[in-house]
Parts: sequence; C-alpha cells; structure tokens
Amino acid sequence: MMDKKRENLNEEQQEQLLFMMLIQQHQQIAMMGLGKLQNPATQEMEKDLPSSKYAIDTLAMLKKYTKGNLSEEAKGYLEQTLTTLRMNYADEAKKKEASSSEDSSDES
Repeated sequence: MMDKKRENLNEEQQEQLLFMMLIQQHQQIAMMGLGKLQNPATQEMEKDLPSSKYAIDTLAMLKKYTKGNLSEEAKGYLEQTLTTLRMNYADEAKKKEASSSEDSSDES
C-alpha cells in the first residue's frame, strides 16, 4: 500500500515521506522506552529510559545535521516530535527519581 502511495509522489515528496517515517520510528522507540507504547515483540509495556534517551538524542542530531535542508512541514514535525518526547522523558525521569528517593527513605 505504501508503494502505491509513493508512486504518485515526486522524488522530493518521497524523500520527505521517508524522512518523516524515520522520525516516527524513533518516536515509537522513545515512547516504548518511556513505557507509553507496548513493545510489539513482547506485547509488554516496558520502561527503558536509556533507550528512550538514545532515540531522542538521535532525533536531536538529525535536527542539527538537517538544519536548513528541511521543508517547513518536516522541520515542524521534527520539532514537535522532539518537544513532545522531551516533555515525556522529563516526566518519566522525575517519576523515577521520586520513586528511588522514596525507596532510599524507606531503608532509613
């Protein structure tokens, strides 16, 4: 189905679609690591903040290296995705910090 859709696009549009799909892949990896999406391999909700951070950092690097080369639509999509992921990451990191400080106060 995706190939059918891509047939009707010019080369630049095809490349933009592929770029946006790359952003989506990293977004999904980050959201899985944040425990916000089910891991399709295990069917479980799993938290893995380091893998989430890696996916976010990869998108930030893409933003840096594509600066000035993206359409307004692709640039906006990447920026919005990064903002959303960073806010979710900060929220989950805060929760983890709060739960580990509760754990250490339980031990006292």
